[in-house]
Amino acid sequence: MLNIHIENLLMLDIETVSQFSAYGEIPKKWQDLWDHKVAMYLPDGETPESFYPKRAAILAEFGKVICISMGYFHNAGNGVQLRIKSFSGDDEKQLLQNFIQSVTQWQKVKRDMSFCGHNVKEFDLPYICRRLLVNGLAIPNYLNFQTMKPWETNIVDTMQFWKFGDFKNFISLNLLAACLGVASPKNDIDGSMVGDVYWQQQDLTRIVEYCQMDVVTVAQIVLRMKNLPLLQDANIEMV
Repeated sequence: MLNIHIENLLMLDIETVSQFSAYGEIPKKWQDLWDHKVAMYLPDGETPESFYPKRAAILAEFGKVICISMGYFHNAGNGVQLRIKSFSGDDEKQLLQNFIQSVTQWQKVKRDMSFCGHNVKEFDLPYICRRLLVNGLAIPNYLNFQTMKPWETNIVDTMQFWKFGDFKNFISLNLLAACLGVASPKNDIDGSMVGDVYWQQQDLTRIVEYCQMDVVTVAQIVLRMKNLPLLQDANIEMV
C-alpha cells in the first residue's frame, strides 16, 4: 500500500439484487437451474424457494447490478478531495454501458489506474465482468484480468491487504473501519436489506446513498493505511 499513489485509484462498490422479486416469478427453466445450484449447500431448514431472496443477489448468474458507485481522489486548493459518481437504475445493460464509458474516459487520463475496493477482487469486479457478458457487452482490456499476469493485475483490495498473506482471514468493511478508527457512515440500511428496499419499497435512492457511503469508507481506509489525514465531510463531493 505504501507504494500506491492514491490519485491513480478508482474506488468502487456495487449493489446487486435478485433478477426476480420472488422465487415464484422465476421461469421454470431457471427455477430448476437455481434448485440445482443451491442443492449442495442449502442450509438446514431452508428450501430453494426460501433461500432465493437471501442468496440470489450475490450470484451473478441469478442476480443483477442496480448501482455502481465509484470515487477518486483529487488534489484541490484545500487539500485532497474525494469525488464520487454513481450509476444506477433498473436497466442493467444501460447502467453497465454508462459505467464502462465513464471508466474508459478516466483511464485515458490515468494510464496507471487501479481499481480499489473491499473484497473487490473476488466479488465486485468478477460480478461486473460476468454481467457484461450476460448483457452482450464487451469486456474492456482494463477489466480483462484473465489475460493479465499476476503483477499486471490493476486491483487494490483492502481486504486482501488486511490479510497480510493469511488466506483464511476475512474481515467486513465495517469491522476493518472500526479497527482503523474510521467512522462508519450512518446508513439506515445494510447489505442484507438491499433486496427488500429495491423490490418491496422501490427506493433506489436509499440504495445509491448506501453504496456511495461504502466508497467513502474505502477511501478513508486507504488514507488510514497510508498514514494520511482522513477526509473531512467538506472534502467529499458527489458529482
